[in-house]
Amino acid sequence: MNTPKPSDNAHIFSEQTIVSPSKRGAWKWMLPLSIVLALAVFAAWHFGWHAKAVTTGVVLLAAASHVFAWILGIITLVPIIGPLLVKVLSLSIIWLLNAVGYLVSYVAIKRGYSKDVLTYRAVTIALITGIVIGFILANLLS
Repeated sequence: MNTPKPSDNAHIFSEQTIVSPSKRGAWKWMLPLSIVLALAVFAAWHFGWHAKAVTTGVVLLAAASHVFAWILGIITLVPIIGPLLVKVLSLSIIWLLNAVGYLVSYVAIKRGYSKDVLTYRAVTIALITGIVIGFILANLLS
């Protein structure tokens, strides 16, 4: 019976396997792919294609090809406001509030409270905007 010794698993990961080298020239693939995805979204809007199908395809392709990370990296290059904007975009609380807002809106519209949904969404947008402005000001002032 081969049982591993505690010293065998001491160094499962090495520094070379954890930190991958930077990929120079990635823009040669990412820029055209980003343009193709943007054109797909524009074509879907212009020709009235099924929005959920096109959105699903674009999101899956962008996630699989790491276009999202590349675009966030480009945004981060903008001095002062770029890194703050990327931090705000990646705050999970913003995503969570928005998702809950959509779920509550869906239920309320199904029950006939469409006018109240408009008021609720306006308050939610104001809350999220306040959180974002507060986050940016706190980072700039500290």
